[in-house]
Amino acid sequence: MEIKSIVSEKDYKQALERFEIILEAELNTQEGNEPKSLSILIEKYEDIHYPI
Repeated sequence: MEIKSIVSEKDYKQALERFEIILEAELNTQEGNEPKSLSILIEKYEDIHYPI
């Protein structure tokens, strides 16, 4: 998957769905490195749109 900015609710939902799929991926593979990058983007989006 191409990692891109999360700028809309649709992007956010797609990122969450993708994160669930790749969470268990083998490390040191393309998918295995993706959860970390995706989680950073998800966290930033949540900080802005869903502050606690």
